[in-house]
Amino acid sequence: MQRQALSISVRRLALPLMLGLLLLTGCQTNRDDRDEARGGPTLVYERARDALDRQDFDNAIRIYEALVARYPFAPEARQARLDLIYAYYKGRETESAIDQADTFIRENPTHPRIDYAYYVKGLVEFERSANFIERWFNVDLDARPPQSARSAFNSFRRVVEEYPKSEYAHDARRRMIHLRNRLADYEIYVARYYLDRGAYIGAAQRAKQTIEQFDGAPAIRDALEVMITAYDALGMQELAAQTREVYAANYSEPPRPGDAQGPMRAPWKRWFSFGSRS
Repeated sequence: MQRQALSISVRRLALPLMLGLLLLTGCQTNRDDRDEARGGPTLVYERARDALDRQDFDNAIRIYEALVARYPFAPEARQARLDLIYAYYKGRETESAIDQADTFIRENPTHPRIDYAYYVKGLVEFERSANFIERWFNVDLDARPPQSARSAFNSFRRVVEEYPKSEYAHDARRRMIHLRNRLADYEIYVARYYLDRGAYIGAAQRAKQTIEQFDGAPAIRDALEVMITAYDALGMQELAAQTREVYAANYSEPPRPGDAQGPMRAPWKRWFSFGSRS
């Protein structure tokens, strides 16, 4: 009985102590937020930018967030929302970077730096396409649905097509070439999958779409070979002959029908980093 009474007493003491610690923590957090936002929006922004320039991304994110929370309608807050995209990206907070970019684009459709928001969003998605471990173990990326690659391609395309004079347009265009090749390789992977299972109509259609959507990609040759193989298997000799003519006009070597089921290239090996600018 004495032990049970002691246990009840300890629990009764622990509850107020825990509540006190929670209140203290909350007060400390609020005090830290106020400290980060002291001095007015201009001074707070300067502190955040200084942290960003020093690559202290965690501190920069904390100060930017405090600025936006304390002075939401200040001009510095709108710039802070733009800087936060880059801070999240460099701080490896991938989802936060994408969410921040989408929010900024939605709320500031005519902002003069919206090209930057699209560009950094593209960088985030671009770097999600294959991580270090996958590259080290030579994972076949062609077998994976390239959702991140598509998103990155679309973001970079917005920069290139809508803001051709942007300082980020050149790098965006070069990254688009790599992504185009990656997406085309995946389409050919699927077309070959159809070939292996005798779904020749699906294989031909997928290869045809690859040619239409990713003109200039190295996989175009593979697409023509898949179409030739599929048309021959279907007995569609006229289409097979037309495809052979197109192939002969573009490639000096004969078609490689035996390669239609062969291994694909690892597209990440064809990419060289060009470095981003903040």
